[in-house]
Amino acid sequence: MTARKIIIDTDPGQDDAVAILLALASPEEIEVLGITAVAGNVPLALTQKNARIICELANRTDIPVFAGCDAPLKRPLVTAEHVHGKTGLDGPTLPDPSMPLQDAHAVDFIIETLRNHPAGTVTLCPLGPLTNIATALEKAPDIAPRIAEIVLMGGAYFEVGNITPAAEFNIYVDPEAADIVFRSGAPITVMPLDVTHKALVTKPRNDAFRALGTQVGEAVALMTDFFERFDKEKYGSDGAPLHDPCVTAYLIRPDLFSGRHINVEIETTSELTLGMTVADWWGVTDRAANATFMGDLDADGFFALLTERLARL
Repeated sequence: MTARKIIIDTDPGQDDAVAILLALASPEEIEVLGITAVAGNVPLALTQKNARIICELANRTDIPVFAGCDAPLKRPLVTAEHVHGKTGLDGPTLPDPSMPLQDAHAVDFIIETLRNHPAGTVTLCPLGPLTNIATALEKAPDIAPRIAEIVLMGGAYFEVGNITPAAEFNIYVDPEAADIVFRSGAPITVMPLDVTHKALVTKPRNDAFRALGTQVGEAVALMTDFFERFDKEKYGSDGAPLHDPCVTAYLIRPDLFSGRHINVEIETTSELTLGMTVADWWGVTDRAANATFMGDLDADGFFALLTERLARL
């Protein structure tokens, strides 16, 4: 099978880091054309740095990393240091990157890559707020029909919100950007909290990362040790959800996931439900389906895949 060409758009974040590592460990299924950083979990100066730290951890300094938008389209930036720590990658002690940041803007890289590859051959994988993707679509509307698929982590329906009572963080940070993306006509697959909250790093699963006995295994174990303290306290769960690796796991093993092709609209005006992903799960409107919204996950299969692939790095 031919490896799927992807751009990872990200705001690392410990779970973003694991998603990137999984992609870089899976060259048979995934060819990472580049990584584009966006402001989200922490400001852009840290997300672009963290993306390069992760590439170096995986010994993949050949991956080009681009800095993108440093603020949402119409709103002040909301960040999540309360979850991810002041660096975004708190937990392990990782050296500052020596690989360079690319000179081009992330949005221009996204546009040029989609224009230069045959239509329908490049998949976009946003792991953070959708500012870079929406900006590219606004700047170059011709790219929308060229996108093979947008596989994103964001939103929620039955699990509702994790940053407000109604909204998931990535969508809430830039709801206008999310609205542009969901209206773009590109094929969209969504990994909402409904799925990611089933990808819990329990102690045995984290012990398996640590038992790999590698720098990557230890770093991943320390990252999840760090950010699970927030989720265990908040949700009373047995561990922290690994949100973003669901995106890359889906590219490798789509059979691990199940969902429905439904209509998803983004709330952009209500003070009460700003950033909510209004998912017509039960088909009660006549609005056209625009996204495959995942609802379930084979968690044991997911962690078996993740551990097996991380062992390669």
